[in-house]
Order: sequence, then structure tokens, then C-alpha cells
Amino acid sequence: MKRSGIAVAALLMFALAIVATVPANVSGQGAKAKDTIIMAKGKNPLGGVKFEHKLHETRDAKCETCHHPSKPEKPATMANQACSDCHTTPAKAPMKTNYQGAFHKPTGLTGLCIDCHKTANTKGSKAPLKCVDCHKKDYK
Repeated sequence: MKRSGIAVAALLMFALAIVATVPANVSGQGAKAKDTIIMAKGKNPLGGVKFEHKLHETRDAKCETCHHPSKPEKPATMANQACSDCHTTPAKAPMKTNYQGAFHKPTGLTGLCIDCHKTANTKGSKAPLKCVDCHKKDYK
């Protein structure tokens, strides 16, 4: 009886040791992105866009709002990867949406970013709506 108790304890300690060595973020869930990134740097004549994750996290936005699930024709290689990993300019097959299109239409009047900003403003926020409010030549 004593031997089986010791064997069970040893087995539990072994299992615990294995679990303790597995990284907590194996699935990529909860991966912490850099707080500030410059998007479209060098790709837009108006300049790049400074994107601050903290500002967007505090406005009820979820990572999945921008970092959509990958598509079977272009599977993601990591959770919440950069838009430019898949959305290139020009778009390369199998992708149909180029880099700019991942954020807004060529006119800048509709799309992921601007639609969200418009919605936020109807709820009392002061999200930028003009091109030059987001695109700055300083971020080229």
C-alpha cells in the first residue's frame, strides 16, 4: 500500500512538472500585442497611422474586431498576427483584400476603422474621422 501511494505521488509530481514547463500561451490566446504600432508606414502618401492598442481596448473593442479568424485559403501562423502578413499591396492570391482595404475603402468613407470610429462617436466618443487625423507624415 505504501509503495502504491509513493508511486501515485511520484506520478502526480511528474505530471505537475510537465504542466509547469508548458508555456501558458501555447494557443496564442491572450498574446499581448505591442501597445503602439505604426501602420502603413512608408505605404501611404498621407503618412502612417499610429495605432495604440490601449486606447482601443478601453473602448469595448475586442481583438477579434480587427484580428479576424484566418481563412482556410490563408491560415494564420499565429494568433493576432499583423494585418500585413496576409493583406499585401497589391493583394496576392488567395487574398482578395489588399492592405488598405483591410482598414477602409479607397475613399476612406467606409471600412473597418472608419465605421468603428463613426459608431464610437454616436456613443459619445471623439474618434477621428478625417484622413489627416489618423494619417500623419511624421509616421512615414
